[in-house]
Order: sequence, then C-alpha cells, then structure tokens
Amino acid sequence: MPIAAYHLSRPDQTRSAVVFASPHSGTHYTESFVRSSILDRQMIRSSEDAFVDLLFDGAPEFGAPILSARMPRAYVDLNRGTDEMDPALIEGVRRQGHNPRVASGLGVIPRVVANGRAIYRGKLPLAEAQQRINQYWHPYHAALQSLLAQTHARFGRAILIDCHSMPHEAMDGSTRGGRPRPQVVLGDRFGASASSEVVDQIEAAFVAVGLTVARNTPFAGAYITQAYGRPSRHQHAIQVEIDRALYMDEQAICPNGNFEAFRAQMRQVTAGIAAIGLDQMPLAAE
Repeated sequence: MPIAAYHLSRPDQTRSAVVFASPHSGTHYTESFVRSSILDRQMIRSSEDAFVDLLFDGAPEFGAPILSARMPRAYVDLNRGTDEMDPALIEGVRRQGHNPRVASGLGVIPRVVANGRAIYRGKLPLAEAQQRINQYWHPYHAALQSLLAQTHARFGRAILIDCHSMPHEAMDGSTRGGRPRPQVVLGDRFGASASSEVVDQIEAAFVAVGLTVARNTPFAGAYITQAYGRPSRHQHAIQVEIDRALYMDEQAICPNGNFEAFRAQMRQVTAGIAAIGLDQMPLAAE
C-alpha cells in the first residue's frame, strides 16, 4: 500500500479564510528510494523543510485547515509544475527552453538536494517520474485546490499560506546599511500573487512577535504562488520562508533548544494570520 500523499487537519468549525499548507515537510523516505540514492539518510534530508508542519500545526484551533505533504521534497517536489521535468535526470525528456530551477537540478523530480549534491548515480525512467507525480503530486494539489475553492465559496476570498523554511546562510549579505538580518521572507511574486493589504497583515503577525521580515528577496515564490495566487479574484497566495536556525540544528536536522519557545511564537503568528479579515466576513451556516 503506498503512503497517503498528504495529511489534512481541519478545524471543528471553519472560521477563517486562510488555508495553511506545507509542501516540503514530508519525511517518509521509502527503503527503495534510499537504496536508489548515493546519499545517506542524513544527507538526503538536507533540502527538507523539517518541522515546518509542526510550527503551523495550531491552525485548526484558530479555525483554519493545514495541509501537509507526506513524501519528501527529494522524492517529488510539490512546489514545481508537472512540466518541470529535468532531461539530465529523466530518460526520454527533451529540453524545452531554459528553466533555471530545472537547470539547477530542482525540477519536479529533483536531481540534487541542498548544495547541489546529486541524489542518484544515473537517470530515472520516465515511467518512474510519472508514477511519483500521479501518486503524490496530483492528490496533494487536488486537495489544495479543493480547500481553496471551499474557502472562497464560504468567505468570498481565500488566503493560502505556503509554508517553507530557508537555510540560515540564505540571508548572508542581506544586512546592508545596518539593517537587521531578515528572519522571515514573504514571497508574493512582487505583488502578482497577493494584494499588498493581505501581505501587510501577514507581515504584521510576524512583526508582532518580534521577528524581522523581508519581502521577495531572495525568495519571491515558485510554482504554488504562481498557480494559486489570483488577487483579482480574491484568492491570495503568499510563500513564507523561515530561518531554520531559529528552531533547529541544520546539520543534525533536529530541533534545537529554542524549538518549543519558537513554536509558541509561531502559534501566536498562526492565530494572527488566521484572524485576517474575520471581522469583515459573515460566517456561513455549517
């Protein structure tokens, strides 16, 4: 029996127009996948958004659902389009134009993990890539689209919080002019995937607990924000990147001594984001 593509936690009563989702925190590394890789179990996890699903798991208490992937990013990347196939990895795939994500080995079936370390010795059959997409990519996105459609029908709008983490080193050199180092990066594709009003409110939720926030640099959003962000239709998608050093040991891939305190902070952030616009929206009958 294949593992389920995702885990969905719903509130007892939906009270929020916000949907939280974590596409890169999956941790189910099958034995066959590990055997097929030239990396050890620790190294293969290096591109995983470890524990991000736990940081936002209070969402149902505040009236919002949270959708979390079960399979790891190294196996299938849910933040890529199904057409982002890597000809350097997958047999029978032709190069179609220049896609920098695919060229760097980070297509829908990744060729590398963090720091460009190759996952496999050789190529994968196209049938294997398609099987991963059919079993895990399509069900996750079907669930996400359904959640957003239900939310929009209920509240007249939907706000997707696409939850990620970033290596601490990603923000090296980002403190020019004496400004504090960003701890959170919000990506709205420079306004294309969400209204500035919504992003302002999300930023305020992070700032309220003392976190420093930047926008769109170096992460403006990828496939998910591009595919689901339709602010003109009152559907907003915002990518959230959180500095891993705030809550985990990046080398050991385990919670650090600040994990529970930071998780408590994120509970406040989650509550603040879930509350966005509630006073403007009448609740429909259950």
